[in-house]
Amino acid sequence: MEIRRAATVAELLAAGHLYDDPPREDWAARFLAAPGHLMLIAYADDGDGEGPAGGFPVGFVSGIEMLHPDKGAEMCLYELSVDEGHRRRGVGRALTEALLAAAEERGCRGAWVGVDTDNDPALATYRAAGAMDEGVFTMRGWNLPGGG
Repeated sequence: MEIRRAATVAELLAAGHLYDDPPREDWAARFLAAPGHLMLIAYADDGDGEGPAGGFPVGFVSGIEMLHPDKGAEMCLYELSVDEGHRRRGVGRALTEALLAAAEERGCRGAWVGVDTDNDPALATYRAAGAMDEGVFTMRGWNLPGGG
């Protein structure tokens, strides 16, 4: 397995089977152009050296660097996904650790992730990567009409 930063729209689209919904080319381009946005993709060797970036995308982690006047820079682990056939092999942990290393290289003071309290696989992955439990919280969201 090799983990690399996604730098092209083609790389983001090739990992589409790992997303919740089909990716859109315009959103992928916007993601790459946005300062502070980061996507790392784990590639498994497909045996023939062919395919996107010489392997098959088996997982990704995305992060967004956030800045605040009293907190400095922090990395939000936005989403982590591992192909079902490659789970329980350390891919999620390796991706999480790679994002943390990138955050440290960027000068981030910390990193955080929101995770459902009943998502045992995610909790185990983050715990294995050294995350601390900061207590129970709730998240509220808004669907905005211009988001299409």
